Amino acid sequence: MSSAPAVRALVVDDEQALARLVGSYLEREGFEVHLAFDGDTAVTLAREVDPDVVVLDLGLPGIDGIEVCRVLRTFSACYVVMLTARAEEVDTVVGLSVGADDYVTKPFSPRELVARIKAMLRRPRRDDAATTADPIRFGALSLDVVGREVRLDGVPVALTRTEFDLLAALAARPHAVFSRRALIDEVWGDNWVGDVHLVDVHVLHVRQKLRDSAEAQRFIRTVRGVGYRMGEG
Repeated sequence: MSSAPAVRALVVDDEQALARLVGSYLEREGFEVHLAFDGDTAVTLAREVDPDVVVLDLGLPGIDGIEVCRVLRTFSACYVVMLTARAEEVDTVVGLSVGADDYVTKPFSPRELVARIKAMLRRPRRDDAATTADPIRFGALSLDVVGREVRLDGVPVALTRTEFDLLAALAARPHAVFSRRALIDEVWGDNWVGDVHLVDVHVLHVRQKLRDSAEAQRFIRTVRGVGYRMGEG
């Protein structure tokens, strides 16, 4: 058996039976699992155990999943998978805008959820772009793939893991056009299933952090009918 430390997972859902079921599936795969049934406990536990991934229900009593995710992002870069019983796009967009990496709509298969989490944790870390220690530069923007650091006008920009991976995927091949499906394969993995417009939400969030916009397109450019590319001008 490997001596590598177990991946820490925090499962947060007020449906205790569901939380325990998801936790049991994760434990079978070797995860160290912690459970929380409300938002306040989730935040406290996250500070204590420093999870690698959080499975987070949107509709929690008290502090809801959106607020828990917002607080998490002030001290943690863990992966966050949002669970929602409502499939409306607004829930998805709001959840991802506070830093969730993926979402799953109830009812779902715990086995499929675990597979998606494992795929997320296996994501390639842009090794093809990391063959050089030199930062990739686009005008005022620099991307240090090895150090996983982004700077704009010399000031560090705080990105989530998924946001960084998306930006790094685009920057690895400047001016190459990526379809949404290609970016899903690059960042989320080719086994990921779901709405490929998930990419648009993350691009929007990265643009906001880079003080960019769909109108200005200083760094990430939209190629109508195809997808996105990186590069000024």
